[in-house]
Amino acid sequence: MLPSERRKAIAAAVTAGVRTEDLATQFGVSVETIRRDLIRLQNDGVLARVHGGAAPADTPRASEAAFGSRRTMHLEEKRAMGAIAASLVEPGRIVMIDVGTTTLEAARALPADWTGTVITNSLLVCAELAERPGLEVVSLGGRMRGGDMACSGPHTLAALSELYADVALLGSGGLDVAAGLTDYYSDEVDVRRLMIQHSARNFVLADSTKFDVVSARAVCPLRDLDGLISDRLPDAHLGQALRDADVQVLTPPTLSVAEIG
Repeated sequence: MLPSERRKAIAAAVTAGVRTEDLATQFGVSVETIRRDLIRLQNDGVLARVHGGAAPADTPRASEAAFGSRRTMHLEEKRAMGAIAASLVEPGRIVMIDVGTTTLEAARALPADWTGTVITNSLLVCAELAERPGLEVVSLGGRMRGGDMACSGPHTLAALSELYADVALLGSGGLDVAAGLTDYYSDEVDVRRLMIQHSARNFVLADSTKFDVVSARAVCPLRDLDGLISDRLPDAHLGQALRDADVQVLTPPTLSVAEIG
């Protein structure tokens, strides 16, 4: 079957949600080939790529669950990821901590005697660290979004534009080979982009449910990331893309601590 014929057949098959692996079996090709077909069909507006497969073009993109439910989902995995992130920052350094339930666990995982400066657009992170002795917390302020208590907007960007850090710990909405790092809220995406620009190194905290997920707004391509902290290793396709982009991947079973020097 010619690639064009296969893509036409794939489009006809996606009358409801379908898994990438099932399409690969049906057409006798690799999962990587199907993924390339899905990217082409999505770019043509024929279908929508969703986590693990594809759906009709009018299917909504991934949307963020309410904060109340997200804060308890995969909590042990998030705590393990937070511990990895906290271990990367030496005392006396400057760290930017983004909004998100997993980045909040990174703030909580900073040792009680850790000294340094935390720059954040998360009021939850501010509250978590406010009483820590020897630790300076810089709140970026701005317009607040409820739930996550996330600050963004022109005031936030203006404050951040004058600040630089040794490392940034970033939240995520999705991580995809073609789309890169994506998220949900335009103003918060702008803050995250500036955090990447104003840090010597950056690590995105994304558990495996974020793999192959494309949220509504692009943050950056994979090549702009220095590291990924997750609960498990990505599959071969995403893993190869991360290696090609020179992104370090850290997971609890395979952790090799590379401290920020």
